[in-house]
This record gives sequence, C-alpha cells and structure tokens, in this order.
Amino acid sequence: MVLNEGLEVWRQTLESKGFKLSKIKTEYMECKFSNGTQEGDMEVRLDARVIPKRGSFKYLGSIIQSNREIDEDVTHRIRAGWMKWRLASGVLCDKNVPLKLKGKFCKVVVRPTMLYGAECGQGD
Repeated sequence: MVLNEGLEVWRQTLESKGFKLSKIKTEYMECKFSNGTQEGDMEVRLDARVIPKRGSFKYLGSIIQSNREIDEDVTHRIRAGWMKWRLASGVLCDKNVPLKLKGKFCKVVVRPTMLYGAECGQGD
C-alpha cells in the first residue's frame, strides 16, 4: 500500500529530525473529491497500529467534514457565539451600561465569533 509506506517514511523522517509522532493521537479523514467508486475501505497503519478514521475534524477554528457538509461547523459557530454572549451577559444585561456600548460589544465580540471564517467561500 503506497499510503502506508509514505506514512511510514514520514514518521521515520520526523523522528530522524528529533520529532515524535504520537501514534495514539494520530487520526485521519478521507476526502472523496470525486463520485467514483472505490474498492472497499483500506486500513491505514502506522508502525503496525491501525489509525482511526474520522468523519470530521477541527482545523483553525472550523469544523471540516468529509461529506462536504457544513452543518457541524455552523452548529459550532452558533455555540461559540452563545458562549461569548453568556460570558458577557453580566455586562450586557447591566442597566448601568449604556445601550450604545452594549451594541458595540456585540459587534466586536459576539458577531465575529460566530462569523469567523464565513467569508472564506466554503463550497466554491
């Protein structure tokens, strides 16, 4: 298997430079860029250990899914926005804080948390 051989070369190269690849933490995600059929699932191994396959993973704050969907990422962003809202609710619900300041806070903190990366054109 070409993939497993390449992965082993990668591991050996990293270790020769003083890096250590965590076999326990290593996972992979398969991206199917075409609708062509594939001859069964192959086993990806690293040093005789089977590497678990994931359907999604987090990269630079975004959830990447192997099925080309974005629902996990949207849900993650909404949760992050609500979390920022909850953390700031003491200030935002305080009657002594001016309404204009509350609006600026939402624009600067809550909205960017939810929209971060949305302008990247996912799906183009």
